Amino acid sequence: MRLEKKVALITGAASGIGFETAKRFISEGAVIAACDYNEDALKRAQSELGDAYKIYKMDVSKHDEVKQIVDRIAKDLGRIDILVNNAGITKDNFLVRMSESDFDAVIAINLKGVYNVTQAVVPYMMNQRSGVILNASSVVGIYGNIGQTNYSASKAGLIGMTKTWSKELARYNIRVNAVAPGYIRTPMTANLPEKVTNLMKEKTPLGRMGEPVDVANAYLFLASDEANYITGQILGVDGGLVF
Repeated sequence: MRLEKKVALITGAASGIGFETAKRFISEGAVIAACDYNEDALKRAQSELGDAYKIYKMDVSKHDEVKQIVDRIAKDLGRIDILVNNAGITKDNFLVRMSESDFDAVIAINLKGVYNVTQAVVPYMMNQRSGVILNASSVVGIYGNIGQTNYSASKAGLIGMTKTWSKELARYNIRVNAVAPGYIRTPMTANLPEKVTNLMKEKTPLGRMGEPVDVANAYLFLASDEANYITGQILGVDGGLVF
């Protein structure tokens, strides 16, 4: 059991990659503080995953709310060993058509939300002198992508945060890494036109979209002691995607 008795806080834990990560972590002995904006979805997930999946409604973009909920999680569960900053949204459009509100919404969740949650969690890890922080970046944060100014910027920002925090927090035995998925079959990609999905498959040497469990397995490795000399890294989980 690679995560036995570990407490993992996962944002965006009610569906997609977050749900699958919670499921994999539970199978390896972890207790999950499952955070999501959608409380109904959290309850449905809990009915499937059981008592090890503790639910907390959270809007990661709200700084004070995040701090209050993280403090409650630490009180309820005693510690926070692993943080998976998974919550994210898309509001795609070409630069000349993108509204300011759509730009701001994506940055608020995908980038500032990670700042909010991590800033609230890190003092507990510092006191423990141990912890793992995992950030959900993306291949488009490395290469960019048409129609994703806001999303690409948010995911590129997470790479900068990851590398900065890995340097700041190493003295406390806190490791910080990011995963950069390619095109993964999730609710976020479910509405892509078939021609776009086929194009992405053609550009992926492994010839398929990824599954949420592919990313969850990467998180599991990075969260485990098997990765205890890895920090400040960006792990691509993309099937070899070539832009």
